[in-house]
Amino acid sequence: MQRAWFRVLKKKEAKMGGVSIEKLIDERRKEQNILEIQDQLQLEERLIYAKRTTRVTKGGKRFSFSALVIVGDRRGFVGFGLGKAREVPIAIAKAIEDGKKHIIRVPIVEGTVPHDVIGHYGPTMIKVMPARRGTGIVAGGAAKPIFELAGYTDVLTKILGSTNPNNVVRAVFDALLKLTTLEEEAKLRGISEEELRKRYKLYARV
Repeated sequence: MQRAWFRVLKKKEAKMGGVSIEKLIDERRKEQNILEIQDQLQLEERLIYAKRTTRVTKGGKRFSFSALVIVGDRRGFVGFGLGKAREVPIAIAKAIEDGKKHIIRVPIVEGTVPHDVIGHYGPTMIKVMPARRGTGIVAGGAAKPIFELAGYTDVLTKILGSTNPNNVVRAVFDALLKLTTLEEEAKLRGISEEELRKRYKLYARV
């Protein structure tokens, strides 16, 4: 069943056409007016990788380093960035600056996500689900630091397809961009926001 679900989503993705996660993030940042509050955020950084890359030119091989970094304040703001340079520290510094340009605000309800959501990027797909208090962040590889620095404490995830860090990070952000706020979710369910929050408090008990 899981593989069938994976194949169906791949077909849907092919029909949708490629829309860059970076473009979607830029649109969300404008909606959330992130630029106005970005300098006030107390951000942490987490390095996903720093690896050497090689480019072959007519003059020979040129070596450089690329870095992938997650930034977040553990209070609902999180982003990711890439950096390239001839030295590792410079590549990491560039990745951090790039990450600040991709910060978005995500909804957190009692330490978890408001609802199930599926994110996908290329050959990678991730299903993100709410979890009870005390569950922790059940995510592997590059996905876990994103939820930690965003401020989630209890989340369940399932990754299908490629586990390439670049794909996983973008798939997670695709899922985060699809999350709705508590107010929006209450309207979809046809109940009050207070009633929905009570349900989450019950769900969050150990």
